[in-house]
Amino acid sequence: MARTRIPGVSEPLNVEDLESLARERLEKPVYDFIAGGAEDEITVAANREAFRRLRLKHRVLVDVSRIDLALELLGLRLSAPLILAPTALHAMAHPEAEKATARAASAAGALLTLSTVSSVSLEDVAAAAPAAPRWFQLYCFEDRKRTERLVARAERAGYQAIVLTVDLPVLGRRERDARNAFTIPRGVRAAHYEEEPGGLGSRLDAAAGYPSLNWADLTWLRGLSGLPLVLKGIVRGDDAARAVDEGAAAIWVSNHGGRQLDTSVATADALPEVARAVRGRVPIIVDGGIRRGTDVLKALALGASAAAVGRPQFWGLAADGQRGVERVLEMLCGELALAMALAGCRSLAEIDRSLVAP
Repeated sequence: MARTRIPGVSEPLNVEDLESLARERLEKPVYDFIAGGAEDEITVAANREAFRRLRLKHRVLVDVSRIDLALELLGLRLSAPLILAPTALHAMAHPEAEKATARAASAAGALLTLSTVSSVSLEDVAAAAPAAPRWFQLYCFEDRKRTERLVARAERAGYQAIVLTVDLPVLGRRERDARNAFTIPRGVRAAHYEEEPGGLGSRLDAAAGYPSLNWADLTWLRGLSGLPLVLKGIVRGDDAARAVDEGAAAIWVSNHGGRQLDTSVATADALPEVARAVRGRVPIIVDGGIRRGTDVLKALALGASAAAVGRPQFWGLAADGQRGVERVLEMLCGELALAMALAGCRSLAEIDRSLVAP
C-alpha cells in the first residue's frame, strides 16, 4: 500500500499525531464528544494503560523476511486483523462522512462496521464502496418493527453480519457533553433516525437504549436475517460463554470505549477471561485503547482474532477525509507488521499467549 500523505502539515508519524491535528480542526464540543467518556473517564484511560502495561517477549532467530497479516473472519478475507469499529455521525469530522470511511476501508482491505447512528444511510455507504467488506452495528428499537426493517435493509444492501451492541441499555453519563451542552451540529443528520417517525433531532440521548433487551430476544434477532450475529460489549467470561451457547457467531470484547460504565474493566484485562470461556468456538474481537501495532499484537496474543479502532477513524477523517482514514490503517498495519517481525512471528497463526509477559 502506497503511503498516504496529508497535505499542508508535517508528516504524521502515528495515530496520536493525527489526534493532535484533529483537535486543532474540530470544534471543542465535537472533539470532546469523540474523545470523552463517562463520568471521570477512568475506563477511557484504563483501556490505553492496560495495553501499555503489557510487555512482549520476542522470539529470536526466526526468518521474518516475509510477514503475512491476512486472515479470514466469518467468511471474509481481510488484509489485516484490523476492524473499523462502529462510531456515530462521521459528518461531524468531514463532509464525506461514512462514505469516506468506507472508501478508505475498501482501499486498505479492512472491515468497516457501520453504526446505526451514522450520518449516511447504510445503502449510500454500501454504494460508495461496494467492494468493501462491511458489517452493520445494530441498536435495537423498542418498536420491533423498526429494528426488523433496519436489519432487512442491511441484508439487502450486502452487509455481511449484524453486530448487536449489548452494553447500552441506557446511555452512560458523559459529563464533557453535559458541560458543553452538546447537541448534534447543524447540518449533520442521523440518517437511520430521520427516516423513522420521531427522528432523533439534535439529541444523541434519544438514540440510547432498549432497557428491556435480554437474552430471550436473541432468538428473535437471529431470526430476522441469515446474517451472522456478533455480540458487542462483553467483558465477562460467563456472558461470553452464554452468548456462544445462544448462537452468537463472534464475541466483541468492548466497554464502549469507556463511554458507558465508568471504572468498567479495561478490555485488555477482560480479554483473557473471555478467551478462556469461548475456548476457540467463535472468533473474538476487541476494541478500546488500541493506538499502536504493538497493541494489536498484544490483543492477538491474549486471544483475539482481530482488533478494532474507533476514535482514530475520526482523527483521520478530521485531518484529511478518506486519505486520513487510509493513513490510520496504514500506520497501524505497518506497525503491526514491524512488531510481528521483531517478535519473531511470520503470520497471525504464530502469535500466541507466550509472547505476553505474565
